[in-house]
Amino acid sequence: MQAKPTRFPWIMLILSTVLFAILIGLGTWQVERLQWKEALLATIAARTHSAPLPLAEIEKIWAQEHDVEYRPVTVTGRLLNDRERHFFSTYDGYSGYFVYTPLQLDDGRAVFVNRGFVPYDQKNASTRRQGEIPGPVTVTGLARNPLDGKPSSILPDNDLVKNIYFWKDLPVMAAQSSINPQQLVPFFIDADKTPNPGGFPIGGVTIIDLPNSHLQYAVTWYGLAATLLAIVIISMVRRKRPAESQTEPSDLTSR
Repeated sequence: MQAKPTRFPWIMLILSTVLFAILIGLGTWQVERLQWKEALLATIAARTHSAPLPLAEIEKIWAQEHDVEYRPVTVTGRLLNDRERHFFSTYDGYSGYFVYTPLQLDDGRAVFVNRGFVPYDQKNASTRRQGEIPGPVTVTGLARNPLDGKPSSILPDNDLVKNIYFWKDLPVMAAQSSINPQQLVPFFIDADKTPNPGGFPIGGVTIIDLPNSHLQYAVTWYGLAATLLAIVIISMVRRKRPAESQTEPSDLTSR
């Protein structure tokens, strides 16, 4: 009796083809992200290792590109110590605050400078009077772009009453410090590690840590695609062999 042929698994083949295409697409997307991330890291490295530019030059770049992130800058002015804002953060395993102080320029404008970290119990400026420099100062550091908005919904809202910020809302920081928006430089400056009198704030707190795992992700997606392809091929080969073995006895009987 001749064996009844089984139907070809078209549905499984179609689904496997679609899944294979998706896996290849994800792998290719990660390769593109890898190229983008490597270019970004190269740009950041080139910027951070360049010589500091005067604030006026950084402002020209901002006017043209609206991107001054991690560009070294130097600026001279007078710290408005009585208007500092406090950004909740951690440093070297300790909780505390980054002190953002308006630096008033000779032309009357102001730029917010992240002077660095102070421990939780030194939020009050009266505990670190030596670091409240009264006269003209020159700050060298890295320019930082402002945020377009709250980075994540899981972040708490800024506590304006207690002067505790969980995200850097530049317009609000300026308003709370009684700075005219028209007189505000539209980006921040992170001060470098130059020691402040009395040791606080501790400068040089900028962290440049952009994870780059796109190569591993690409290998994973491509590996899954190759595994799927191997499974399909093995399945098709095994399906073909029983069909061939079932036809041989009937051929012998007919003879």
